[in-house]
Amino acid sequence: MTTHGEPATGLDTPPVGPVSRINRTGSEPADTTPAPAADTTPPSGDTTPPPSGDAAAELRWALTRLRAAIDVTAYPLTLPGADEARQLASALRAQLADYLLPRLARLDAPLLVVVGGSTGAGKSTLVNSLVQARVSSVGVLRPTTRSPVLVCSPLDSAWFRQGELLPTLTRTTTPGDRPDKLHLVTAPALPAGLAFLDAPDIDSVVEANRTLAAQLLAAADLWLFVTTAARYADAVPWELLHTARLRGTAIALVLDRVPPAAAEEVTAHLTEMLAAHQLDAAPLFVLPEAVVDGQGLLPGRLTEPLRAWFGRLAADSEARAAVIRQTLDGAVGALGPAVDTLATAADQQATAAQALDERVRSGYRGARRSVEEALRDGRLLRGEVLARWQEFVGTGELFRTLEARVGQLRDRIVAAVTGRPAPNVQLRTAIESQLVTLLRETAATAAEQTAAAWQTHPAGAALLTPELSRPGDDLTERAERLVRDWQRSVLELVRSSGGDKRFVARSAAYAVNATGLAVMIAVFASTAFIPTGLEVAAAGGTTVAAQKVLEAVFGDQAIRSLANRARAELLGMVDHLFDEEAARYLARTAAAGVDASHGDELRTAARLVGEARPVGGEAAAR
Repeated sequence: MTTHGEPATGLDTPPVGPVSRINRTGSEPADTTPAPAADTTPPSGDTTPPPSGDAAAELRWALTRLRAAIDVTAYPLTLPGADEARQLASALRAQLADYLLPRLARLDAPLLVVVGGSTGAGKSTLVNSLVQARVSSVGVLRPTTRSPVLVCSPLDSAWFRQGELLPTLTRTTTPGDRPDKLHLVTAPALPAGLAFLDAPDIDSVVEANRTLAAQLLAAADLWLFVTTAARYADAVPWELLHTARLRGTAIALVLDRVPPAAAEEVTAHLTEMLAAHQLDAAPLFVLPEAVVDGQGLLPGRLTEPLRAWFGRLAADSEARAAVIRQTLDGAVGALGPAVDTLATAADQQATAAQALDERVRSGYRGARRSVEEALRDGRLLRGEVLARWQEFVGTGELFRTLEARVGQLRDRIVAAVTGRPAPNVQLRTAIESQLVTLLRETAATAAEQTAAAWQTHPAGAALLTPELSRPGDDLTERAERLVRDWQRSVLELVRSSGGDKRFVARSAAYAVNATGLAVMIAVFASTAFIPTGLEVAAAGGTTVAAQKVLEAVFGDQAIRSLANRARAELLGMVDHLFDEEAARYLARTAAAGVDASHGDELRTAARLVGEARPVGGEAAAR
C-alpha cells in the first residue's frame, strides 16, 4: 500500500514505538440481550442548567434540551420540504443519541472508526486485514454486510457492550443479518483505544441498509471511506463526504483495488476531486489489486502502512483526543444550521395549519352571514310560512279580540271537525321547516366551499376526506333540534318578560303560543318589523298588520326587544351548529399535532447549544 496526501488536522500522529499486542486469545461469551442505553436525559420537567464552570456538563445539558425539542416537533402536513425536514430531524435525533451525548459522557472511550463505502469496495476484507482476523463476512453476494460488525480490543469490549454508543442497536456476539443488531467481536491483534465498525454499503439496494449506514457514519469519531478505482467518482460517496466535511468530521480514505498501470492516473484524478471538494487535507491510502490468502486477508506488506498509521493513533492518547475534539466540535457546530432548517420547516407547518383553519372559519362565517341575511331580507316570509301566517292572523282583528281560552277552544273545534292541525301548529311547523331548510342549505354550501379551499392547498388536499365535503350525517337532525329548542326558548322568553307590569297583564290575557309565533315572524323581518319594500312585497302587508297587533298589545319597545332577543338567541344557536360543523375540519389539523411554538423552541435550544459550545471545541478534550 502507498499513501498519498497530508494527514488531516488532528490525524498527524508522531511516530511511536512498536504497537503492543494483547496476549489474549479467544472471544467473549455470546450475549444477545439488549444493552441498556445510557441515560443522559435530565429528569422530566428539569430545565435547570448545571452549575456554571463545567463546560462539558453545560454542553450535555444544552444538547439534551435540543434533543427534547426535536423529539416533540413533528412535520405532519404535506408541504414542500416536509419529507426532508422529517429525515433531517431523524438524523439529528440519531446523532444526538448515538454519538454526541454518549461521547460527551465518556470522552475517554475508545476511538470509533466507522468503515463505510460503496457496494463491493472491499470494506469487510480491509477490516479483516487490519485486525488480522476474519471477523466480518465477505463474499460475492450483495449486500455482504447486512448486520454491522464492531471489532475492538478485548480490553475495550466492556465499553461497547454497555450500549452507551449506538444505544438503539441490540448487542450480540453471534453473526446475523438483522440491521438492528450490532455484532461485537474482539480481536487480540487490535490495540486498545481503537475500534473498527464495518458498516453496510452506503449505496445498498436495501433501503434499511442505506439508512443504517448513514446512522453509523454519524456516530463515527473518524470516517474511513473505502472506494475503488472503478467507483471512486460515484455520486453517493461524494454526497456523504460532503456531509462529513460540513460536520467537520475527521476523514481518511482508502482507494482500493487499483490496477498498477492506472495507479498514478487514478490517484491524481482522485486527488483533484478531493481538492475540489475541500477534502485535500484528508489522508489518502492507495491499495493496489491483490490476491487474498487462505483466510481472506490481504498481504500484510500491503496493509502494513495503514495498520501502522492506526497503531500510532491508538497509542497516542493526545492524537485520539484531537480526532475526537475535531469530530465532536464539528458535529456540534453543524447543529446550528441544521436546526435552523428544522425551525423554518416547523414555522411553515404552523403557518399552513393556521391557514387551513382560517379557511374553515371563513367558510362557516360566510354560512352564518347567509343565515343572518335571510333573517333580514324577508325571504323566509315567502311561501308556506307566509300562507300559514296569513291564515293564523286573518285580518288581524281576531288576534286582537280573542282571549287565550276562547282561542284554544276554537282551535280544538276546528281541528276536530276538519282533521287538520290548528293554524298555530301549522305555522310553527312551517317556521321549523323553513329554518331547517335554510340551515341545511347553508351548511352544505359551507362544507363544499371549505373542501374546495382545502383542495387548493397541498396540506389541505392531503387531509381531506370525502365526508368533509358535505355536512355531517346528523346535520338535519341537529338542525331540527335547534329550531325546536329555539321555538321553546321564544315561548319561555314571552312568559318571562316580566319587567313591565302592563306587559305581564296583557300577555296573561292572550295565548302565549300565539304571541311567541308572532315574535318568531318578527325575527324574519329586519329591525323587528320595520318593513322595507322587499318585506312588504314578500309578505303582502301582513307584517305591518302583525306589527300593529303586537304594538297595540305590548307596546312598540317591548316587541322590538322581544324580536331582537329572539333573533340574537337564534343566531347564537346557529353559531354553535356551524362551530360543530367546522370542528370536523379543525379536528383534522388539530390531530396533526402542529404547534406554533415549536419553531421558536428549536431556535432557543440551538442558541443554548451554541452558547455552551467551547471555542475550538476545547471542552471535548477535557
